[in-house]
This record gives sequence, structure tokens and C-alpha cells, in this order.
Amino acid sequence: MTKFTDLGLSAPILKALAAEGYETPTPIQAQAIAPVLAGRDVVGLAQTGTGKTAAFALPIIDSLAANHKGAGARACRVLVLAPTRELAAQIADSFRAYGKFSNIGCAVVFGGVPIGRQIKALERGVDVLVATPGRLLDLIEQKKCRLDAVEILVLDEADHMLDLGFIHALKRISQLVPAKRQTVFFSATMPPPIAELAAKFLTDPVQVAVAPVSSTAERVEQAVIHVESSRKQDLLHDILGDKSISRALVFTRTKHGADRVVKRLEAAGIPAEAIHGNKSQGQRERALDTFKRGKARLLVATEIAARGIDVDNITHVINFDLPDVPEQYVHRIGRTARAGETGAAISFCAPDERDNLRGIERLTKQAVPVLEHQYSIAAPVPRAPGERGSDPRSNGPRNSQGKPSRDARRTKRAPMQNSDRPREDRPREDRPRTERPAGDCKPAPRPERAASEARSGEERRDRKGNEVWSNGPPPRSGRRPNR
Repeated sequence: MTKFTDLGLSAPILKALAAEGYETPTPIQAQAIAPVLAGRDVVGLAQTGTGKTAAFALPIIDSLAANHKGAGARACRVLVLAPTRELAAQIADSFRAYGKFSNIGCAVVFGGVPIGRQIKALERGVDVLVATPGRLLDLIEQKKCRLDAVEILVLDEADHMLDLGFIHALKRISQLVPAKRQTVFFSATMPPPIAELAAKFLTDPVQVAVAPVSSTAERVEQAVIHVESSRKQDLLHDILGDKSISRALVFTRTKHGADRVVKRLEAAGIPAEAIHGNKSQGQRERALDTFKRGKARLLVATEIAARGIDVDNITHVINFDLPDVPEQYVHRIGRTARAGETGAAISFCAPDERDNLRGIERLTKQAVPVLEHQYSIAAPVPRAPGERGSDPRSNGPRNSQGKPSRDARRTKRAPMQNSDRPREDRPREDRPRTERPAGDCKPAPRPERAASEARSGEERRDRKGNEVWSNGPPPRSGRRPNR
């Protein structure tokens, strides 16, 4: 079995690992450390919880320590980009922990907090800067940060950065760093858009990959309960009577949904915290700390906010709402099966979420076992995991998030594109038609015209015998003008 002492890491790094209690690298660390240490570009495919942060942090710290020099004012030697504040903060914590005997300086910048302290941290320059793309560009525009001294660029969870719309920010940042650099690129999935982005950033990269989707799903004991949406909260309260659920991560689809679940849990005397994008950075940090220290049994989170949450000993993942993108399901349940451990995942499936469940089963190539409960409703007829259903989202081209492409969505929406506009504002061809008897082909006359036509011909002429029209003469085609 490979040990960290076999990977060519320096004594200060090994001392820091021993202080953290680590002796054996995870598979992604065993594959990635050597090429990163050798200065090669690396593209890694790895799920959350596989130890990928240490896979790039350890060799980077070693390289910086071997060639120690200042970065210069407002500059950095290593730039690590992360999609969320939580992930950025945890990456910075890892660099500090692994580099505490190597004299490596690290700073982290992200939005949602005052920028003044971050500007101060960058004044003299740092060895490692961990940043979210938005705040980094803010600092660059204010001329408080420069990227011309970057030697190593790291993109972590690149697929999530694209999901959040950071593609243009990434392209701009790539133009500001030196062309001659080492690049490390990690992603949980590798659809074509991510592969294209990697090709632009990397040069002759070494490829490493671990934890395929199926193996993550196989490590987790899964179950689904079919339930009406209105009974999901009652179902959650009931299953929490199981004392084996000692620390659970609950996923909701919306921010307001997360707050609503927590409010009702607390009303029932169940300690819980919510974390989502509407919370301030301080609120998010306090909620996460409360959950980590065991003062809250549940952490209720949205998909985006949960990225970067690294908490050990999560016994259960509960999908209060099923995700629209099947890959997100695998990311969620993997949080209870860290570092090869097993865990349990329970999903609530309302009738309008059954297509989502079928997409998950196609991805994982296994049916999720149905768990009967007093709040259960009839489950749909089982379908083979590989069989395509009637879900229109399963057909046609898809984008990097696994959703139908823009063209496919536009095609499906076209007949209804004006359905949410007032009738009088729609083009005539899009207005709903009124059914009339087959023999009644003539439109009903307007009241004022009917009255006019009832008058004599002389009443519609002036004293000289000329016809008088209140709205001008009729069009030659005989149609009424549009009003």
C-alpha cells in the first residue's frame, strides 16, 4: 500500500500530515501528487470527499518551499479558483494546515464580506491566493491585485463554476495570468463544455480519475419514499424519530424552502440550521460551525450553498426535494460516504418529481429501492434503469448541466411563446380562436356598425352626396383595419 513517504514529499510536508493524522493517501492523491510535483499540467476527475484538495495542495506547497521567493506587492505565486465562499475558505484552511512547517503564506478572498481586510492581506503579496472569480475581478479592477506573477493556476470544481455562470470570468482571468504556467484542473464531471474549457487552459496534461458515478452510488444505502408534496414535512419529522440519524444533511430545491423546513423543525423541537445564498457570510459560517460541533442535528441546504461543505461523520443525506440534474444526486449522497466509508440516503419523491427519479436511475444504472411508510403513496410501475421514459427532457441535446439545450427548449416552447401575454398584446396568429358553429362563418357585427348599417343610404352621405366615414374609408380588401 502506498504511503505519503513514498510520494517524494519533503520533510515539512510529512510532518504536517503526521500532525493531521494522515499516513495513507487516497487514490486521487496517489495519482495526482507526483505529476503536480513534477510541474506537469494535470486534469483530474474526482467527486467531493475523495481528498482532491490535498492532491494539489501538498505538491504545490512542496514546490513553493523548494524555491522560496517573494511574489511582489499585490501579487501571488499560486492562484486557486473556487466556485463558492465555503469551498474557498476550506481550501485556504487546508493550505495553512499542510504548510504550517513550510513558511507558506496564504490569503483567501470572496464576496459577501467587507473588501478592506482582503485588500490589506494582499498589500505585500502572498504565496497562495484562494479566490472566487467575482471578488478576484473586483480586486483587479480596483488595482489591488495583479496576476502577472502567477506560476501555478488551479481550477477546483470547474463544472460547478460553469453551472454558476463563471465562464466569462474564467476566460478573462486566464488572459491576465502568464501564458507560461502550470495548470491543475479538477472537476466532478467532464461533459463536452468542461472538456473544451480544459483544453484551453491545459498543455499536454496528465489525466487522473477516481470514483466513477456508479461506485459512489454503490457505497451508499439508498431508499426513496413516494409522498405527496404537502406531506414531506410530516414525513421528515417522522423519520427523524430514528436515532441512528445523528447528523444529517437535508437538501431542498429553493432558499425559501430551506428556511421553511428549518422553521418547522425548530417548532417541533428539532435543532437545525439553514445555509443558502441569502444568508450572510457570517450567518453561513455560524450555521456550519454549529452543525460541525454537533449542536444542530440537521443542516438544511440548497445545492449551490452545499458545494464546499466538508463535514465528517454525516450519517444520512435526505433529499427533501429531488434534484433536476441527475449528477447532483450523486454529489449529494456522496457526502455521507466520505473516504470510502458507507452511508445512507433517503429521498422524498412527489408525483411531479418522478421523471427526476427515473433520470437518476438511468445515470446510476440501478433502481432506487422503494421504502414504504405511513405517508407513502402508490409508486409508479417500475421501469428498467436503462429504459427511457416519457420525460421530454430525456430526449434531444443537453447542456453542461444535463438540462435540455437552449435550442431544444426554444423548440418546445415555440407554440406557447406568447401564452403569458395579454390577448390584445399578442400577434394575431397567436391569439386563441373562439369556436363557432360550422355554418356561422361571418364574424358578428360590432354594435355601432350594426346600428350604422340599419340606417338609410342617405344618412351615411353628407349634403353634397359624398360618403362619410368616421374612421376613414375601408381597406380595399374589405377587412377591418387593426385597432
